[in-house]
Amino acid sequence: MSDRFQKPYPFQADVVVGVDSHIDRKIDALDAHVSQMYEWLPWIGRYEDEVPESAEERREWLATRWARRGVPEDYKESLERWYGSERASEINFVEAFEICEFGRQPSEADIRRIFPMLPR
Repeated sequence: MSDRFQKPYPFQADVVVGVDSHIDRKIDALDAHVSQMYEWLPWIGRYEDEVPESAEERREWLATRWARRGVPEDYKESLERWYGSERASEINFVEAFEICEFGRQPSEADIRRIFPMLPR
């Protein structure tokens, strides 16, 4: 999830990590935030009438909503940079990170040390 702010500038996905193997744990974590996932976000998105009643149905509904999101177009270039185009095309779920403009700028070696899950 990233904001859509454009001021002072939009989010830049410098490092994009595939999280397909962990998506169930991530959905479980989101599911634990009941008021955000099933009340507030549906209310501001005007789809609160879609939210199921039971906890089991809600969890499944949440997983289905995330599954149809896919990799955002503006993340794909960075994903391909780190994984190569073939492997990147197989990834369905990602987390994106922006390198802060303040302080020391990490080298590629630094980034690979910070994100050891990136392929070599």
